[in-house]
Amino acid sequence: MTKRWKVKPSAEKEIAERLAKAINVNPVAANLLIHRGITTFEEAKLFFRPQLEHLHDPFLMKDMDKAIVRIEEAISKGEKILVYGDYDVDGTTSVALVYSFLKTIYPNLDYYIPDRYKEGYGISIAGIDFAAANDFKLIIALDCGIKAMDKIAYANGKKIDFIICDHHLPGETIPNAVAVLDPKRRDCTYPYKELSGCGIGFKLIQAFSQKKNIPVESLEEYLDLVAISIAADIVPITGENRILAYHGLKRLNSSPREGIRAMLELSNIKKELTITDIVFVIGPRINAAGRMESGKKAVELLISSSAAHALESGNYLNKNNSDRRDLDIYTTQQALQMINESPTLQLRKTTVLFDPNWHKGVIGIVASRLTETYYRPTVMLTQSNGIVSGSARSVKDFDLYEALSACSDLLEQFGGHKFAAGLTLKPENVEAFSKKFEEVVSSTITDEMLIPEIEIDAAIDFSEITPAFYNILKQFAPFGPGNMNPIFLTENVSDKGYANIVGSNHLKMDLIHKGSKTESQAVKFPAIAFGMGEHYEFVAKKNPFHVCYHINEQQWEGKTYYQLNVKDINKPA
Repeated sequence: MTKRWKVKPSAEKEIAERLAKAINVNPVAANLLIHRGITTFEEAKLFFRPQLEHLHDPFLMKDMDKAIVRIEEAISKGEKILVYGDYDVDGTTSVALVYSFLKTIYPNLDYYIPDRYKEGYGISIAGIDFAAANDFKLIIALDCGIKAMDKIAYANGKKIDFIICDHHLPGETIPNAVAVLDPKRRDCTYPYKELSGCGIGFKLIQAFSQKKNIPVESLEEYLDLVAISIAADIVPITGENRILAYHGLKRLNSSPREGIRAMLELSNIKKELTITDIVFVIGPRINAAGRMESGKKAVELLISSSAAHALESGNYLNKNNSDRRDLDIYTTQQALQMINESPTLQLRKTTVLFDPNWHKGVIGIVASRLTETYYRPTVMLTQSNGIVSGSARSVKDFDLYEALSACSDLLEQFGGHKFAAGLTLKPENVEAFSKKFEEVVSSTITDEMLIPEIEIDAAIDFSEITPAFYNILKQFAPFGPGNMNPIFLTENVSDKGYANIVGSNHLKMDLIHKGSKTESQAVKFPAIAFGMGEHYEFVAKKNPFHVCYHINEQQWEGKTYYQLNVKDINKPA
């Protein structure tokens, strides 16, 4: 697929030079910082050395005081507390975090994860009935509940109080709960709006600890869970999330909890973990429990204190993940075939596919794959218990949530954010929804939005890739939305003559470049271009071309070297 390259403009020379001098970095690194909104020594210090003491006061969040008072009341009265969360990574890590913390100070509690297939997303009537039948007086709902007006009303009728901890966009009305913690509330002035669901759970235990004069450092053991949720839920790694992810990753790498240790052992991961490892190794395994059977199994793993029990739970999740992967591949093949056989679908600016037999647990993953393949807003729909449910994914710069809002007359429910959402509708509305979604998207999306964009941070010469430069670059991590791993552009490179295809259509090269900015000798770096075998013939002839890439550090037989992870190749005009 053709991609458009967009090179970020260089910062004002005077500002870049001043910052470079203040923190002793080269102009390229200074530009990378300025692109991230960092222009002073103090801002750079906080960016490179995130400190827990710079977390915001949790009581700045609306209703936090009410939430803590209600938890204290429940503890003083000996009431049963139920920690309730969604079945995905963010929900299960949230439950593991709040449950583990409260368990250290109060024994009278349990946790609940709804069944994806019987109860669906979020707070359920069945969950409230379970609480009522077992005499729970307080439910702490995590990563869900911000739109559950009717469910909260139902719980109020049963004399069950709710504290809602959510990070999704609220509707016009806020549920009538004891406390509703959500920085995205219009009436909430909390300084940082992009916390994960688990992040909100962390702010809750931070507030409780603060009131009891427990230092924030004692909460570090829970930050691994917050880092996992930040990575898996794809929230921006900026501001407060950067502090939480930075310290959470340190925790994961220095002293992982038994469940994570077991998961890494079963996955044969022995290197230092990054956000990418969480996204591709840890996240899918935690998610697989809720996708294939029960999200409770994921919580069991995450709260396990016994190595033997953690290994048993880890094996169970591994099998779930293997089954999920098989199902995911099969469903993706079916979906691609539906598109390939339909000229109508191929001409549309959206993809909406429906098969009542698809497994509900994998349609979100498949929607993401289709979006990567065809690069257009995508909805995958399946059916169970007489209702159609779906997962939707978007492309860069297009607001999926707004598009679904415009189709709300045909939907029973929908929720999510700009790039990903879930929805339910009646079977008889599927065709009308497909048509209207196409009309709405076609009228608002631009042709440019339908071409994937590679945002390039800087054009550099190979001679500028030095150990000193890479050491600075490493400190930009953890990478993720809002702080992506920098992509560099180098023009007029060529292969030294050893290009070959490896694995599944991957292009391996030794790239050589004679600098345009300096009079240096030609510099060579090994490079890998995943899935780009179609460029082999052109590259193998030593033709010059332009390349954009990440810089990675690799180790082989005790030696460390740099490798370019190629994102795209362009032939000169």
